[in-house]
Amino acid sequence: MTPMFECKLLNQPFGDPALYVRLANEKKALLFDLGDISGLSPGELIKVTHVFVSHTHMDHFIGFDHLVRLNLSRDKTLHLFGPEGIIENVKGKLNGYTWDLVAGYPFIVEVTEIGAVTLRNVRFICNQKFEQKTIDERPLKLEIDANPYYTVKAKALDHRIFSLAFSIEERFHININKDKLMKLGFPCGKWLNDFKDAVWRDEPDDFMVSVTEKAAGCRVIEQLPLSKLKNEIATIKKGQKIVYVSDCRGTESNFKKIISFTENADLLFCEASFLDRDREKASERGHLTAKQAGFIARESGVKELRVFHFSPRYESIPDKLYQEAEQEFKK
Repeated sequence: MTPMFECKLLNQPFGDPALYVRLANEKKALLFDLGDISGLSPGELIKVTHVFVSHTHMDHFIGFDHLVRLNLSRDKTLHLFGPEGIIENVKGKLNGYTWDLVAGYPFIVEVTEIGAVTLRNVRFICNQKFEQKTIDERPLKLEIDANPYYTVKAKALDHRIFSLAFSIEERFHININKDKLMKLGFPCGKWLNDFKDAVWRDEPDDFMVSVTEKAAGCRVIEQLPLSKLKNEIATIKKGQKIVYVSDCRGTESNFKKIISFTENADLLFCEASFLDRDREKASERGHLTAKQAGFIARESGVKELRVFHFSPRYESIPDKLYQEAEQEFKK
C-alpha cells in the first residue's frame, strides 16, 4: 500500500519541532509546527498549503517569516491554524515589516484561531499591506480542517499554556490491483487518478469513468460505471492516521485526552523531552518524559512511535531517551 502521507521530522531530536507531511500524488504538503524549517528546499516549502501550530513559543513558530517570504509573490492562500492568541501573533509578525512594494502580490495568509469555544477566521492580504480582514467566527468542533481525502483534528492540552495536539486521518485508502488491471487490458495513467477522485467525491455508482491511453492525446478506450471499476480493480481500506503531540505536561488529564485522541493511530510523533529520572523537572517545564511518551503510545494502541524534542541536557546520551520510550512502549 502506497501511503497517502509521507512524513519527516525536519530537525535532529534536539532541534526545533517541525513535521513535514507530503501528500502522495499531489503538489501539496502540510507542516505541523513552525520551528526551524531551513532544512527544507524552497520547492518543498512552496508546496505547503496548511500549517498547524501547537503554540507560539519561539522554537515552534520562528519559521513563519521564512515561509511567508518564500510565498510573497505567489497567487496562493496559506492556511494557518493555532491556539488562542495566534491571530495577534501573526499580526505582530507581519506588522514588523514594511510592505510598500507588494501592491501586485495576491498572496493571502488565512488564520484560524482555535479558542475554548469558537473557531475564529481572519485573512491578512498581502497586496493590502497585510491588513486584517475578519471572515467569520463559528462554534468549536474537533475537526478543524476537512476535505474529500482527509480530516485534521485538534485537541487542547496543558503546557502551562494551551498547546494543541493534531491528528491527520485519511478518510479511506484506495488500492489499485495492478494484476486485475492488466487482465482487463487497461493501462496505468492519469485516468486512475480521475477514478480515485470520483470515489473520493462519493460519486454515484452509475457515474461513468473514461479509461484512456497513456500516450499523448489520451484516447478513450472504454467508459465504465464507477461501481464496476470499484469491484474489479480497487480495494478500499481503512486510511492512515497520524498524530502529532508536542509540549504538554505529564498529567492524568493530559494522558486521558491524548490516549483517546491517538487511539489506534498508525504513527505517533510524540515529544519526549526528559528522562523519567527527571520527571519533576519535566513537570516543572511542562513537558513529557520518554517513559510517559512510551506509555501513551502503548495505551493508545499505536503501531509506531517516533519521539522527538529532547532537552539539550541529554545531548551526550540521546540513545537513553529512545531506549526508555521504546521499552515502555513495548512493555
